Amino acid sequence: MTAKGWTVVLSGGGAKAAAHLGAVEVLRDEGIRPDRFVATSMGAVLAAALASGLSTREVGERLASVSRSDVAQVSPVSLVRGWLARALLRGEPLHRTISRLIPAKRFADLVIPLSVTATDLDSGQQVVFGAGGEDAPLEEALYASCALPVWYPPSHMGGRRLADGGLRGAVPLRVAAQFPAQGVIAVDVGPGFDTGPRHGKDRAPPLLKVHSDASRIMMAGLTELELAWWAGQPTLPPLWYVRPTVPSGATFALSDLTKFIEEGRRSMRAKLPLDLGADTDRL
Repeated sequence: MTAKGWTVVLSGGGAKAAAHLGAVEVLRDEGIRPDRFVATSMGAVLAAALASGLSTREVGERLASVSRSDVAQVSPVSLVRGWLARALLRGEPLHRTISRLIPAKRFADLVIPLSVTATDLDSGQQVVFGAGGEDAPLEEALYASCALPVWYPPSHMGGRRLADGGLRGAVPLRVAAQFPAQGVIAVDVGPGFDTGPRHGKDRAPPLLKVHSDASRIMMAGLTELELAWWAGQPTLPPLWYVRPTVPSGATFALSDLTKFIEEGRRSMRAKLPLDLGADTDRL
């Protein structure tokens, strides 16, 4: 392997992001060790845990201890204030859960470089924390990256309101393009036009359902644009795009973590071997 190494890009996707653990496990079993992570939303949380030095098994065990109430507590204020509330869910439980999952407290403590993306709600700009970007407390940067509007209140850092990185790209390939690499492996469990029916019975109120559908369409479109942009850049390193088969609407499906991890393994095995000398379209 060259000194440039491998960049692994991990998408957002809530509980579905557990598939990233299976995918990275297969890579490591094949002797392909990530030299850099670029990630957003829940993918960034799992990337931070792996970049802290934990094995995929250890991260999986920590993730299995998380319950729905650990990440999705309805804010009493939202029930009282209605339209005037900042978000449906409380942010503090998600903060605590991120802290519990990640042993490191600073980007400088990570053993593998990590770039985390968030979105500035006022300027609309993508914000990068960690490698190649701004420094910030790791937990706060990860919370900002996960704070999907309507569901979670935004993070406030440096006078900015920061929210989910997926608003600017659920698969942040343009950030990965900033770093030299032997190859880039992107694992995408985020919204897409290829996903199946909603997970289980959707009991969400109609307004939230429509908001989620609109977000899914927007993020899926952004992913298509990112992939098309990469394909049109001949100087960039080879890209392997891995798309585990996961249902849409499974953001909080914590009971299915084992299924998601196994699907991550299956989809990555199907992509191997990664032949740098091949002339075929790796996308």
